[in-house]
Amino acid sequence: MGIKEYFKKKKEEADAKLAAEFTADRMRLEKDIILALRQVYDPEIPVNVYDLGLIYDLVVNEEHEVSIRMTLTAPNCPMAEYVVQQVKEAVEDVPGVIKANIELVFEPVWDKSRMSEEALIELGLD
Repeated sequence: MGIKEYFKKKKEEADAKLAAEFTADRMRLEKDIILALRQVYDPEIPVNVYDLGLIYDLVVNEEHEVSIRMTLTAPNCPMAEYVVQQVKEAVEDVPGVIKANIELVFEPVWDKSRMSEEALIELGLD
């Protein structure tokens, strides 16, 4: 094996190790973010926003910035700004998160099929 091949192999090994570390770190961070989201409750329903199925998408990038697409149970919710702010603050309080970007969407429309089994039981809808 020549020196060029040797360094190519070493670089591939280092890149694979970094990718594995990033994946493990991102998975830990996503788990912590979900725990934080489970502490944010819809003010009108005694279930957290995660188990209600209001979180449509959660992405953590390499810089530990979090992007969340979420909805509300009703588009005309008078507490919309409050709920979005609570989600943002909860996520940004997670150690390791640099910034949270929250996008409020209403497509697809939320319905109870998005709720976790725990939420359905809590609300007596099982």
